[in-house]
Amino acid sequence: MQFRKLLVPVADNPESERAMDVACRLADEHGASIAVLHVVEIPPVLPLGAHMTTEEQSAHRLLERSAAVADRYGVGVSPRILHDRVAGEAIVGFAARHGIELIVIGARRKRRRPFGSTVEQVLRKADCRVLMIGAAAEAEAVTAAA
Repeated sequence: MQFRKLLVPVADNPESERAMDVACRLADEHGASIAVLHVVEIPPVLPLGAHMTTEEQSAHRLLERSAAVADRYGVGVSPRILHDRVAGEAIVGFAARHGIELIVIGARRKRRRPFGSTVEQVLRKADCRVLMIGAAAEAEAVTAAA
């Protein structure tokens, strides 16, 4: 399959870093473009236009790290930060508006559910294909031992 437009939603976790790595490999092999997205979730008690300075600074650092990964592969990225109430809905909406063909998303395992609510929403609502990237086996073993 050929994918020309990829989306990698990133969070501060190892699964997102692995998803970025996989997306860069795919983009390099197929000449695809990558949009890297971080959603700053705005709590319901605040207006959507609220300044979330700490979260925005973290988002910029995440996008810089993602760009550094892409640089190693010689792949360009389009970094984006969105402010929304629900990350999953923001990701799906972004993908639909920008004609994304594949979302590569890091999927962190949860104790009571297979994945977090963001990944579940993306899987249920995305109009395009979704590739989930989980934790490496050794990382899971270290986490389980801790």
